[in-house]
Amino acid sequence: MLYVWLMNQFFESLGQDWVDAAKRRGVAIAKPALDSQIALELLELARVAAHTQERRFAPLTSFLAGVAAERLRAAKPEIDDATLAEFILEVRQKLEREVPGL
Repeated sequence: MLYVWLMNQFFESLGQDWVDAAKRRGVAIAKPALDSQIALELLELARVAAHTQERRFAPLTSFLAGVAAERLRAAKPEIDDATLAEFILEVRQKLEREVPGL
């Protein structure tokens, strides 16, 4: 699982970059973290989105998934990361069914 370890290291560092950027704007934020299972679902979602009408929509699709997941978490604070990953999976599978040849 070297891939997962490398991914975790990358996002750990990136999380600190967001904290530092917010601090330079006079705001303290908690370091954003990304669960490995959620990250893998987001990567799969981006892969599927890249095969839709517009390849360049893939990053925005992942961003929108993150916004939706955080809104779900805000509405239901007890939700766990596995459930959020399933939430993303559900929408990815729907999108996948709509893309011919996947």
